[in-house]
Amino acid sequence: MESLQVKNKKQENKDIFESSLKSNDTEEKIDIYFYRPIGLQIAFFCQKVGLTPNAVTIISIFFGVAAGILFYYPSLTINVVGMLLLMFANSLDSADGQLARLTNNKSRFGRILDGFAGDFWFASIHIAICLRAMNEGWSAAVWIFGILAGVSHLVQSAMADYYRNVHLFFIKGTNGSELDNSKDLQEEYDQMSWSKQAWTKFVSRGYLNYTKMQERFSPNLQKLLGIIRSDFKEGLPAKLIHDFRQMNKPLMKYTNIVQFNTRVIFLFLWLFIDYAWIYFFFDLFVLNPILIYMCNRQEKVSAHFYERINEYKA
Repeated sequence: MESLQVKNKKQENKDIFESSLKSNDTEEKIDIYFYRPIGLQIAFFCQKVGLTPNAVTIISIFFGVAAGILFYYPSLTINVVGMLLLMFANSLDSADGQLARLTNNKSRFGRILDGFAGDFWFASIHIAICLRAMNEGWSAAVWIFGILAGVSHLVQSAMADYYRNVHLFFIKGTNGSELDNSKDLQEEYDQMSWSKQAWTKFVSRGYLNYTKMQERFSPNLQKLLGIIRSDFKEGLPAKLIHDFRQMNKPLMKYTNIVQFNTRVIFLFLWLFIDYAWIYFFFDLFVLNPILIYMCNRQEKVSAHFYERINEYKA
């Protein structure tokens, strides 16, 4: 039988691991059982050597971009090296967030940088696949598909991230979520000076546009969040939190499908069979319909609670 000390140590390790996660509701199984454990060990190492979460994010960009470059070559061996690099980049991407939560070193700039990291990875991947396809006989028209797939990817990732943060906002409140709104961001942006804060203002402009896009794709949700912010300034009622979680939690699987793991599994498949260009069509004609379905379902949930909100005021 295990000693009490061993049991306590296991429980302590479990508690540390769970505290490094955003929420079990929003985590994907592959992440929980693969990337998050690896990310946690990387986070511990980075904490020991004094690396900040933002530094880890920047390092992940180099590995992710290198992976994309290796997908240009029609060699399975080189492609597999690229696959391993991309998986390591994603482990680093997991580690930066876990490190931020463990050390309470979270910032909006860190979140923005984290989002840019993935964009750099996949920009590299899309460029490599386009160049590879042209070497294999495609015309320059392949760039049209590459760009359209890239734009689709940006929207898919943006909305998945937004819906996850909305879910966290409802179950954990402001401190447990990274949910922003364009009104507050606009006010902060307007107060910045181009002469004194040029870089910060430039980054803030991009993030403001990003947030506005998320809000345009979710009009019913914006109505719900608006009344929530005005009528529940002291915190959400427990029943509203419970009911929202029960209805919204099943939709979190769609945010995971359009994110990293699913697309990368199929990207690796196309690379293994030497048809990398299929990845663009998978993004356009498989993941986009899932995106549309996800947004429609989320809008229905938002409309449902907007209509019932008076029940929670009593």
